[in-house]
Amino acid sequence: MYPAFAQGAAASHTARRRQTVLARQDIAPDSVYAVTTTGVYCRIGCPARTPKPEHVLFFDSGEKAVEAGFRPCKRCRPDEPGTDARDAALVADICRRIENSLTPPSLATLAASAGLSASHLRRIFRRITGVTPKAYAKTVQAERLRWRMSESGTVTEAIYEAGFGSAGHFYGQADGFLGMTPSAWRAGGAATRILYATRPCSLGFVLAAQTERGICAISLGDDAASLAAELAERFPAAELIADDPSFTAAMEAVVAFVDTPGSDLNLPLDIRGTAFQRRVWQALREIPAGATQSYADLAAGIGAPGAARAVARACAANTLAVAIPCHRVIRGNGRYSGYRWGVERKKALLDAEKKRCEE
Repeated sequence: MYPAFAQGAAASHTARRRQTVLARQDIAPDSVYAVTTTGVYCRIGCPARTPKPEHVLFFDSGEKAVEAGFRPCKRCRPDEPGTDARDAALVADICRRIENSLTPPSLATLAASAGLSASHLRRIFRRITGVTPKAYAKTVQAERLRWRMSESGTVTEAIYEAGFGSAGHFYGQADGFLGMTPSAWRAGGAATRILYATRPCSLGFVLAAQTERGICAISLGDDAASLAAELAERFPAAELIADDPSFTAAMEAVVAFVDTPGSDLNLPLDIRGTAFQRRVWQALREIPAGATQSYADLAAGIGAPGAARAVARACAANTLAVAIPCHRVIRGNGRYSGYRWGVERKKALLDAEKKRCEE
C-alpha cells in the first residue's frame, strides 16, 4: 500500500493526465479517443484506465476510429447507442407498460422489469419525461377516464374501468383534471353555467367563454356560428349564455388582446389539464412575445428531453388561443405547422408580435 502522501500524489497525477487527455475543448460532441498501445477506442469519459497523452488519438466519430483500425472498448461500448438514447428507449418501454396496464404497475415492479433500482428508474424517467412514473400513470388514467365516461353505463363503472381502485380516491382529485364534477362532465357540462360571446377580430372571429373561475376558452375561426357550435358540442348539456351584459367588458378585453398579440390579458383563466399539460402550458406562457421555440427545445426546457411529441400533443390540447401562446412553438426546421386554429393565423400572430417588439 502507498503511504497516504504517495496515494495523494498518484491520484493528483492521474487527474492531471486525465484532464490533459480528455478535457479537450475543440472536440466534436460525438468524438472518441483511441489508444495506440491497445488498439482500442473509447467514449470521452470512459472509466477505463486513462492512457498517456502521447498514446492518444482523437476521432470525430467511432466509424472513423474503426476505419483507422481500432476496435471498440468493451467497457464503455462506444459502438452502441449512448446513455441518453438507451435511457430514452427504456423510458419509452416503461411508458408502454403503463399505458397497457389497467392498474398502474408499482414503481418497484417497473424497476424490476428494467433491472434497475426504484430510485434510479425514477430519476431516469423524470429526466426524460419531466414527470415521475406515478404522475405519468395518473395522466394515462385521466385520458382513459374521459373516454370511458362517454362509453360506460355509469360514472362508477367508468371510474373502475379506467383503473382507479377506489371511487373515493378518484373523487378527491377529479376536479383537478376534469374541471367539474364527473357527473357534470359525463352529462356534457350539465349544471355548468358558461357565458360566451363572439366578435370579429383581426384574425376572423374570436369566441371567448367564461366559467365562474375565469376564461375557459378562446377560439379563433372564420365565422361566429361555427365557433358557437363547437362550444356547444364540447358542452352539450351546459347552460350556455350568449352575450350576457356582465361578460361584455371581458369580451372586449379578449378582442383587444387578440388584435394586439404580445400585450397582457388581465383576466383570470380557468386552466384545466393533466399535470404534464399544465407544465407545458406554463412554459409556453414564459416564451417572450415575438420569440419562438421548437418542440424539442420546449421539452428540454421543462426537463423532459425526448418528450417533443408529448409536448406537441399538449400544445394541440390547448383551448386558450393566444392566452396560452402555443403559436410560439414551431418545428425544429423553422417551419410553421400544427396550429389548432390554422397555420396562417399562427404566422399572422408571430408577425404581429415581432412587429410590435420592433416598434
